[in-house]
Amino acid sequence: MSSDDEPVKTICPYCGVGCGIKVNPGEEPGDMRFMPWGDAPVNEGRVCIKGGAATEVVDHEDRLTDPLIKEDGEFREASWAEAYDLVVGELERIREEYEPDAMGFFGSSKTMNEENYLLQKLARRYGTNNVDNCTRMCHASTVWALRTSLGAGAMTNSMADLREAADVFWIQGANPGEQHPIANSVYFRQAVNEGATVIQVDPHANKTTRSFKIDETDRHVHLQLEPGTDIPLLNVVLKTVLENGWVDEEFVAERTEGFDHLEETLADFDKAAAAEECGVPLEDIEAAAETYATAENAAIFTGMGMSQHTCGVDNVQNEINLALVTGNLGRPGTGVNPLRGQNNVQGTCDVGAMPNVLPGYQLVDDDEARESVEDVWGFEVPDEPGLTNVEISHEAGESIHGLYIMGENPVMSEPDGNRVEERLQELEFIVAQDIFMTETAKYADVVLPATTWAERGGTVTNTDRRVQLMRPVEKVHENTKHDLDILTEVGTRLFGDPFDFADVEAVFEELRQVCPSYHGMTYDALDEAGIQWPCYEPGDEGDQYLYEDGFETDSGLGQIEGVRHQEPEETPDEEYPLILTTARLEEHYNTGTMSRRSPTLKRQYPGNFVDVHPNDAERYGIEDGQEIRLESRRGEITVEAHVTEDIKEGSVWTTPHFAAASANRLTNDVLDERAKIPEYKAAAAEIEVDIEPTDAAPADD
Repeated sequence: MSSDDEPVKTICPYCGVGCGIKVNPGEEPGDMRFMPWGDAPVNEGRVCIKGGAATEVVDHEDRLTDPLIKEDGEFREASWAEAYDLVVGELERIREEYEPDAMGFFGSSKTMNEENYLLQKLARRYGTNNVDNCTRMCHASTVWALRTSLGAGAMTNSMADLREAADVFWIQGANPGEQHPIANSVYFRQAVNEGATVIQVDPHANKTTRSFKIDETDRHVHLQLEPGTDIPLLNVVLKTVLENGWVDEEFVAERTEGFDHLEETLADFDKAAAAEECGVPLEDIEAAAETYATAENAAIFTGMGMSQHTCGVDNVQNEINLALVTGNLGRPGTGVNPLRGQNNVQGTCDVGAMPNVLPGYQLVDDDEARESVEDVWGFEVPDEPGLTNVEISHEAGESIHGLYIMGENPVMSEPDGNRVEERLQELEFIVAQDIFMTETAKYADVVLPATTWAERGGTVTNTDRRVQLMRPVEKVHENTKHDLDILTEVGTRLFGDPFDFADVEAVFEELRQVCPSYHGMTYDALDEAGIQWPCYEPGDEGDQYLYEDGFETDSGLGQIEGVRHQEPEETPDEEYPLILTTARLEEHYNTGTMSRRSPTLKRQYPGNFVDVHPNDAERYGIEDGQEIRLESRRGEITVEAHVTEDIKEGSVWTTPHFAAASANRLTNDVLDERAKIPEYKAAAAEIEVDIEPTDAAPADD
């Protein structure tokens, strides 16, 4: 391409908002420049700091450019033919020597729908449902609760209708000001400017707090609860709604079931004691309950602060309870709306890269649904759910002997990272398909160099269910391959015709046949605006909001279910007297594989830090900016202390982005028993102050 070529319209590769951007090709491959897309359908031309810096990593010096095979503990370059032979040979060996369930497959929220669709199809043709993706670490409990109680594991509404119609935003465990800044500025803040009220429920004051100036006005409120007390707080809200007659009785009678169970659960519930446990004045919670319940249209936003607990499903269920009893579902400006953290985490789940569902969230143990997919694929699919990614890691060296990892970095993303590293070394074979030598790829036996987001096309699905086209600019390194091409080659060598596709659009055409909510979509129809699922038939324009006429449950009714408080698995004690909670930064992204290599983003936050309350800092003798050691039962990291009242006394807060000091060296890998999501948001911790200062933070690989 020459510099005279037109800029390419595509989608930002970072968070789940789905912002449209333009990329201008330069004189040389890889010399790409970001340009704003003024009339982009989601972001209306605005981008955050990550979107503006997205092209900086496309031609980074760390890019993998040739296949690598490990011999005697060291990598050497190999041909694609040799790499494919080894991958296919090892997959065949493990299948024959053990069984299909001895392999695990990891999809990626940083790759396209078509690529994840092919990966999960490959796993199922191999004979296993052991396929998962990073939603397990983010919103698995949200997906579980929404799917079982309402019908679909996604936002019930859209950013557009929420901006236009919501009167109250109940934001619990989510931080759109930090993690979804364009959704926050283009949609939510505009609604607030026009009169909407914000109720923020979060242990940590953050950019959302400051964005809406919550602490500077009586109109908004920040309920700064103790970590892990979301259920008691919501039960106070629900009991207040019931006591004051704010229940939408007609909606409850006609469109829900289970209300009696909620009443029974709350019959002896002590609001005052619960408020004390939450660390929030009872009158503040009651006032927030009135604001939400008496609004014309009230919307709930939920995030990983709710989902990443052993009681994550119950946390989200209680939000659903609140929406159902007040009738805040099925119309614009309402609903329960998870804000998804990665560019295609919604789509990766939609297309079936999970152990218990096929494309379109059809259960693998539903005979009718499974057989309809088998008719298209031409082979049988295992009828029992497989292992989740954390369960696969737990079984490494036991029942699991091999891993196929596409674009994931479990050493950084899974909890108890030190143990994850140990387990990976117990596997007989790992193939890592990625753009950089990640902390996980170092343990692989074969590394396959893939292309970046700017080099290939396909579809991604954003946080409010909008399926959009990503368009390729140009290929940078000649000997890299698109993820789709790698998967079709591996699949064809193993199993023949089911993986023989002419191009990425042909894969999407097959996906449409087995995913009812995508059935009406085509590449031509997606065009530049995209389509929000469900889109059942060609010509459908998709739905901005769900459940106008009914819920997609077995009974057609929304499911209300009372829930009771469950403490985090670890609580503070004499040895570890603090509670550690974690979250992300606007300037970085997930495991940092891309964002830590962006000069613009790394300048903002070159290393990790921990927020410490002033009273705790005084007790430990910590000065602002001092290096300390943060410890848990699983590991330790050295970080800079930020002394701030943003965090509650007795709690500390840090991030998972930095390999040199990742929070996930400390986090607990105990799981929610249904959704199997780890408890990232609560772990017992301690601070060690008298440590040797480091000269400089080591460079991240």
